[in-house]
Amino acid sequence: MNYSSILYDVDQGILTLSLHRPERLNAFTLEMANELIQAFARASEDDSIAAIVVTGTGRAFCAGMDLGGDGNVFGLDESQRPGIDDLHARLDHPAIVHGVRDLGGRLALAIFECNKPVIAAINGPAIGIGATMTLAMDVRLASERAQIGFVFGKLGIVNEACSSWFLPRIVGMSQALEWVYSAEIIDASVAQRAGLVKTVHPHVQLLAEAKLLAHKFTDHRSPVATMLMRHMMYRNSAQGHPLEAHRIESLAMFYASIDDGKEGVEAFFEKRTPLFESKVTNPPPFFPWWK
Repeated sequence: MNYSSILYDVDQGILTLSLHRPERLNAFTLEMANELIQAFARASEDDSIAAIVVTGTGRAFCAGMDLGGDGNVFGLDESQRPGIDDLHARLDHPAIVHGVRDLGGRLALAIFECNKPVIAAINGPAIGIGATMTLAMDVRLASERAQIGFVFGKLGIVNEACSSWFLPRIVGMSQALEWVYSAEIIDASVAQRAGLVKTVHPHVQLLAEAKLLAHKFTDHRSPVATMLMRHMMYRNSAQGHPLEAHRIESLAMFYASIDDGKEGVEAFFEKRTPLFESKVTNPPPFFPWWK
C-alpha cells in the first residue's frame, strides 16, 4: 500500500513508521490519522513484523494538529449535537466515527489494539496530538532535542487521544494534571525524570537505540506470548479485582505451555537458542477474550 503522509519501512522484523510531512513539522491531519490507523492494523496481523518503532522525519516528531484547514480544523461535524448515548449506541456509525470521534482517540485505540510492541522514538517537538499519540505506545525514547507539550488549554480545548486514561497511569494523576493545566512545553530531561520517557539520547543515535530496544523485546521471543503479555498488561491492570487477571493468565499460561512453552523449556535444558514458531495470525482459541 502507498502512503502519502507516513513512511512504512520494515528491516529485520522491525517496522519503522515515520510521520512524513517534514515541511509542516509532521503536523497531524485526517489523512495521517487514517494512514496510521491502517498501518497499525496491517502490521498487527503481519507475522513478518515483530515490533514497531514510531518516529518523525525532519526536525520534528509531530507539531500537533495542522490548524490550517477550513471549517472545523479538528475534522468534526458541527451540525451534530451528540450526547453520551450516541457514543455508546452509535460509536461505529459513520456519522459518529467521522464527525464526532476525535482523530487522536481513534489512533490511540488502534495502537492499543495492536498485537506488537510499540516504541516511540521522539526525535523533536511532540506537541498536542504529537505528545498524546505516544502515550498508547509501550515505551518512549527521546532525542535530546525533544520537546513535549500538552498544550490544549492554550487553545481552549481538552486533551484527547485517550490521554486521560493513559497519562495518569504513566506519570501519576498530579503530574498529569499539572501538565494539562499549565500547557507548558517540557524538555526531554524533565519528561525522563517524570517517567514519561525511558531514556534520552543524542539525536543521531535515537532511532538506532529504539531499534535495539525493539530487538531486545522480540528476538528469540514467542510472538504469541509477547502479544498475550501486551494485551494482558493493559487490560488486566484496569480490572477491579486480581481474580479477573487470574482468569486470563490461566488461559494464556495453559495454551502457551502446550505451544511455544515446550520449545522454550527444551531449549533451556539443551542450552540453545529457542526456535519459536507460533504466529499471531493463529492465536489461542480464547483470544481475543474481550470481544
